[in-house]
Amino acid sequence: MRDPILSARHLTREYAPGQGCLDIELDVWPGEVLGIVGESGSGKSTLLRLLSGQERPDTGSNRFFTSTDEWVELTEASESHLRYLGRTEFGIIHQNPRDGLRLRISAGGNIGERLMGVGERNYGDIRARAAQWMQEVEIDPARIDDKPLYFSGGMQQRLQIARNLVTNPRLIFMDEPTGGLDVSVQARLLDTLKRLVQELGIAVIIVTHDMGVARLLADRLLVMKNGRVIESGLTDQVLDDPHASYTQQLVASILQVN
Repeated sequence: MRDPILSARHLTREYAPGQGCLDIELDVWPGEVLGIVGESGSGKSTLLRLLSGQERPDTGSNRFFTSTDEWVELTEASESHLRYLGRTEFGIIHQNPRDGLRLRISAGGNIGERLMGVGERNYGDIRARAAQWMQEVEIDPARIDDKPLYFSGGMQQRLQIARNLVTNPRLIFMDEPTGGLDVSVQARLLDTLKRLVQELGIAVIIVTHDMGVARLLADRLLVMKNGRVIESGLTDQVLDDPHASYTQQLVASILQVN
């Protein structure tokens, strides 16, 4: 059996009673999309920050299997090592693309900056790859010199995706990637995400409150409430036959809205 790419054990970060993450255990496998769902305040975004090394836990371990076939304990890694992993092995797609882009440099510059972070130096090659990835995420390459400050929200999000995927990372963390977008823009973005994830075979951890997004993208689901995982399983299994009453209420609320 293959090793997981990420393995967390007893991961805990508690801000106040019932707030944060409590004793989380999970594995993420190469090429898998793991969805983390729950209402606001359930702890899912805190868990994503812990798993990606953006935040340190109170207790527990969080190990990542690198491209050099070595385990790195992220809870003990130095800030410089975490930054290195963030440039090479990880990608982080924020809910608000303005948190993941430099708005006052060009679209091509945003993508090229990531390439330079992994050692690319040839200007012509960097520009060509930036144009290629703009096309991959359905942004006109003719806008390569335009600043994302003047892009729509959907275009900014697609540019953030291109910036993260251009270096072919092993693991992508997504925090509500379709949040705040119009329904039609969401659908287009989700189609792009699903296609790229399947083509590249990368592992993804996605946090969302939208069960439709979870069903479309995730292979497996974790359902969180009050900082704990209360149900897990294959996505269709969890959504079509939920066992926990809380999960049943979540699914029922979506059905009522639709």
